[in-house]
Amino acid sequence: MTAIEEFIKKESSAGLVLIFVTFIALVLKNTGLSEFYDAFLNTPVEIRFGGLHIDKPLLLWINDGLMAVFFLLIGLEVKRELLEGHLSSISQVILPGVAAIGGMVVPAAVYLYFVGLDSTGTQGWAIPTATDIAFALGVLSLLGKRVPVSLKIFLMALAIIDDLGAIVIIALFYTAELSTLSITIAAAALSGLIVMNRLGVTRKAAYVLVGVVLWVSVLKSGVHATLAGVALAFTIPLTTKGSDKSMLKTMEHDLHYWVAFFILPLFAFVNAGVDFRNISADQILTPVPMGIAFGLFVGKQIGVFGFSFIAIKLGLAKLPDSSNYRQLYGVSVLTGIGFTMSLFVNSLAFTDPTQFMFADKLAILVGSCLSGLVGYAILYRKAQP
Repeated sequence: MTAIEEFIKKESSAGLVLIFVTFIALVLKNTGLSEFYDAFLNTPVEIRFGGLHIDKPLLLWINDGLMAVFFLLIGLEVKRELLEGHLSSISQVILPGVAAIGGMVVPAAVYLYFVGLDSTGTQGWAIPTATDIAFALGVLSLLGKRVPVSLKIFLMALAIIDDLGAIVIIALFYTAELSTLSITIAAAALSGLIVMNRLGVTRKAAYVLVGVVLWVSVLKSGVHATLAGVALAFTIPLTTKGSDKSMLKTMEHDLHYWVAFFILPLFAFVNAGVDFRNISADQILTPVPMGIAFGLFVGKQIGVFGFSFIAIKLGLAKLPDSSNYRQLYGVSVLTGIGFTMSLFVNSLAFTDPTQFMFADKLAILVGSCLSGLVGYAILYRKAQP
């Protein structure tokens, strides 16, 4: 099995696991067990080491801590793809790159069309710009050979660029007031990691230890802690002198199962619990939920397919091998499955989970489900290229 086939297989299986845990979370939240579900989310977890004190509910430990590991994996994947993978040449990156830009710009515009520029909901503009690669590839896996491998690679590359865009957005737009001391410590830790890379240090434990210092300092700095995972990833060496093994590839392989089958499902479980009993039709039809749902379902497909179509017609890129425009459109619809990434950005944009009475989360589920179902239906009827 090739590396790309192994990647797609893992992500596809993880998508099915996400569907299951989301269903469990919704059942718990909408039955008499909701009290136990909420108690689990709010379980206090405290770490104290001398003057260092971190006290957060379990929900935030998952969102700020475990998701940093997820972004570490994303960073490793991005670095590998840029250096020797499907993003290592201009010809390979043009189509998914242009598609990813369209898949961020148009959904944001659709969201702002509903919300307006003077609303308190404007900070949620990035929510519908994300794509959940595990869910999207999970849907593609159900279609078997109806979808050529080239389109799966296109979706994978697009989602990776999409994640890179999300990282930039989080760094620029979802950063609180900064702590000079913590930023200084974070900069020193990052500098140490870069020096270790340049000196050819090959012990993973050394990178992990300094990475923990980086994460804690970033957590305390006001910058979102998940960015520490990305910064750490880009300091991990792809190749080392005198060794045939790649530290980056080894770490990516070791982390992939943990992220796909533990971290992301746990994140989905604690964030996808929406209490339908407290959501009225009037709340669903308010600007923010409408902007999210239409941004994901309408904005994503228009942006991805529209920008791809223009790039192909202008001769800047070509259709993925053995595919046609109908299949490209079906995959474009699937990119509207935002789910875990959209839920994550939503938690940054609206820190009060009750601000919209969970209608914002419901909109993410609705937009993602519509994108998955319609995309699947389009691709199910295979057309010859």
